[in-house]
Amino acid sequence: MSKTTTETELPPAPDDTAAERLSTAPVESDGPVGIGMFGWARWMWRQLTSMRVALILLFLLSLAAIPGSLIPQNGQNQFKVQTWKAQHTTVAPIYEKLQLFDVYSSVWFSAIYILLFISLAGCIVPRTWQFVGVLRSQPPAAPRNLTRMPVHAAWRTSADADAVNAAAHGLLRKRGFRANLSGGAVAAEKGYLREVGNLLFHLSLFALLGGFAWASLASGTGGKLMVEGEGYSNTITQLDDFTGTRFYNNQDLDPFYLKLDDFTSKFQNKGDQIGAARQFTANVEYYAGSDETKLKKGTIEVNHPLEIGGSKVYLIGHGYAPVVTVRNGKGDVVYSGAVPFLPQDGNLTSTGVVKVSDYGTGPDGTKTQMGFSGFFLPTAPLSFEGTGPVSLFPGDAAPELVLNAFAGDLGTDSGLPQNVYQLNTRKLTQLTQDGQPAKARLKPGQGWTLPDGYGSVTFEGYKQWASFNVSHRPGNAIALTGAVLAILGLIGSLFIQRRRIWVRAVALPGGGTQVELAGLARSESAKIAEELAELAVDLQDDAPAVEDEDDTAPEAPDAPEAPDASEETGAPTAPKTSSGSAVPADQNSKE
Repeated sequence: MSKTTTETELPPAPDDTAAERLSTAPVESDGPVGIGMFGWARWMWRQLTSMRVALILLFLLSLAAIPGSLIPQNGQNQFKVQTWKAQHTTVAPIYEKLQLFDVYSSVWFSAIYILLFISLAGCIVPRTWQFVGVLRSQPPAAPRNLTRMPVHAAWRTSADADAVNAAAHGLLRKRGFRANLSGGAVAAEKGYLREVGNLLFHLSLFALLGGFAWASLASGTGGKLMVEGEGYSNTITQLDDFTGTRFYNNQDLDPFYLKLDDFTSKFQNKGDQIGAARQFTANVEYYAGSDETKLKKGTIEVNHPLEIGGSKVYLIGHGYAPVVTVRNGKGDVVYSGAVPFLPQDGNLTSTGVVKVSDYGTGPDGTKTQMGFSGFFLPTAPLSFEGTGPVSLFPGDAAPELVLNAFAGDLGTDSGLPQNVYQLNTRKLTQLTQDGQPAKARLKPGQGWTLPDGYGSVTFEGYKQWASFNVSHRPGNAIALTGAVLAILGLIGSLFIQRRRIWVRAVALPGGGTQVELAGLARSESAKIAEELAELAVDLQDDAPAVEDEDDTAPEAPDAPEAPDASEETGAPTAPKTSSGSAVPADQNSKE
């Protein structure tokens, strides 16, 4: 029976199986598979473990970490959190409910990185298993028509076909390709480290998140403020504050002793950046455990902590501590010591209080307590008119102490905790002088005789104080290792190319051998064409081209054209016909 229509020969369908093996990425589904709850659960699992959702979760995690760098955190500096709350009374309750003072241990932050954990695990496990299967298998067999591949070369030679295939197999192995000779053709593949880099990147992210998770479960932080010359033992009773976690509490504190010998602060005193900090250095003495004979000296600077045992001691703040001596009406010293004042601005205008609980009896013969509140100004102005008590420079160029005096009941005998930096004046009466509230401006060495026979106050001088954060975070090393490996894996996945080369030598019926080479790469790059050209040139030693009436020289590898849909999936492009033969690079010079 004759055909009534003209049939056109169509190009062979792309080798989808071979193309898919260029990637080990899990196949995504467009919708629910199956029926009922099981089908929906399977679809949701595939969506959660897809690369798209993993990237979205990673982006959300980075956004969720922003509030932790903008808002003070309880785990880093609890006192700073309290100060911030006192200055922002309107939004502080809202932030408290949203857990913005504990971002990294909040429910919503934990939910994001737990989902990211699950997503990465669901992506890594099948992808790794699939990649192991690729490594155990041989490179895919050569396509039927190599000259239809995007990059190819062909010529005729008088060499034996088996010898040519064996020579090509040896050359490819020397170039680092996994090569397999079977069926009269050589199949070779290279660039497996690209997928290793991909897997390393995902595993490193998993380790990075694991390090953060372990740190949030087994870490603890404490705060300590010390004046020059003071020291402390790292116990819960001597820390100013402590925040533990599920697997780290006050019984797990690393035993050590730390003393602040002196503190050095320097500020720029001229130019456009006058007042800018130039040096903060805490010189300390310490020993780990309980062996005082192992006393060492060390320094702590900003972003340069001191590591003692399993803890790191960070320098987080500094200020001034006026040394005050208080005498009662009889002239007896009832208080003497350095009192830390807290900075309120960039020029270290500092506020503080002095509480004298053991003052004794007042002028009227009744038991009395005294309190003093005021400002310490490292560089005081000549006059407070229009500005009030403010410092002009953070350095101690012209230090002054401004005090107000109160008498009465401090409330310290009630047993209720009090803020050592605030004065509760509810049961106190401010002393007056000439009908005005009693106050004084004192320079170092000056004294102030209190009105109504309450004694005197002397400003002896001042010291500097430093506040430290004692941090125990066991997951930091894991997180750092994961971050470094993630970068290495990303570099490998971006710069290493996965590529394949096939060589087929076939004996012709009229004598001679037809040699065909073809290459395929996942990404658009000239590297595969260069490698194929170099292979063609090297193969000329074992399979030199011969001239005949059809071809005069080997056909040069065609440069890759713009990829289409078939190239993106690793499949051959539509058939192409060479417009004549040419000699590969360096062929003329070699012959």
